[in-house]
Amino acid sequence: MPRVIGIDPGTKSFDLFGLDDERIILDVSIPTKEIASNPESVIDVLNIDPDLIVGPSGYGIPLKRISDITDRDIFLMSLVRTDDKRSILGMRRCIEILKKHDLPVCFIPGVIHLPTVPSYRKINRIDMGTPDKLCSCALGIRDQALRSGIDYDQTSFILLEIGFAHTAAIAVDAGMIVDGIGGSSGGIGFLSMGAMDAELAYLIRGFEKEFMIGRGARSLAGDDIMPEDIARYDDARCALSEGAIKNVLALTASLTPEEVLLSGRLSGIPEIRDELIERLGVIAPVRLLKGFSGVKIAKKSAQGAALIANGLFRGRYEDLVQTMRINEARGTVLDYVPPECANLSYSMEYE
Repeated sequence: MPRVIGIDPGTKSFDLFGLDDERIILDVSIPTKEIASNPESVIDVLNIDPDLIVGPSGYGIPLKRISDITDRDIFLMSLVRTDDKRSILGMRRCIEILKKHDLPVCFIPGVIHLPTVPSYRKINRIDMGTPDKLCSCALGIRDQALRSGIDYDQTSFILLEIGFAHTAAIAVDAGMIVDGIGGSSGGIGFLSMGAMDAELAYLIRGFEKEFMIGRGARSLAGDDIMPEDIARYDDARCALSEGAIKNVLALTASLTPEEVLLSGRLSGIPEIRDELIERLGVIAPVRLLKGFSGVKIAKKSAQGAALIANGLFRGRYEDLVQTMRINEARGTVLDYVPPECANLSYSMEYE
């Protein structure tokens, strides 16, 4: 049976989850700040002789082993301009450390790479859901199939994930991702501003990555509050909840789901959860995404990453990964934006 590990590179923490078939062999969370300052700290945790690790994939690339990763791949996973050297260092250093220790790491696609999403839905889009959201969807497919006693290709739901930084929603039909609204293209997140008015982007002219991970719901209440405090601030709570609800409603243009599954750190806050269940219940039954039994720490996306690693290594979840058609992912996150924008981003340095 394959021994596999999934990594969720979250804004607040790196979660690592390991499986030996169905047996949990790793369930750990490391603060992201610790990983950024000392990437070597993750190596001891990964030293359990895994067959395959699904690594931190950023915005995603089609399936690729770490030994084959290029500078262009790192750019496409990070989407950091060539004049912003500081922001790319964390991902680059992490990949270099994993490669130095010869770990069996692979990187996986985001939603926009999948052939199951019609091309017309990708026009002028980049962030339709990052690889960690794809991983949460894989866990959702397993969850619904087990709960309802159906095959993977009979599952249908919208996953709404409200994380520490971003809010995203992904549509799954017949076990395949068919549409998505990523954290930078939809409703406001706890930290992130979500989608930006094009007129605002025009007036700003240019900005750094840090600008996007700010001006979220927390900024409406006070930049020092914790997620569990947000319910005490009406504007912040309403902005977060209503933005998430609009994400789900937008995706009902693509399918009528059997369920809405809630995931992410803030979906567990009672005031947020109860409002979402009540207001989204007119669309479909709403419930929290359930992961593997016995998990104490690792987030759902890390569990889903391990599930995908198992399937890629031809374990018991091979059929699930094949149903999602992850192996057929193609292209780049820049394929559907104006060519002059993509060329400005990387052509001179990486091509």
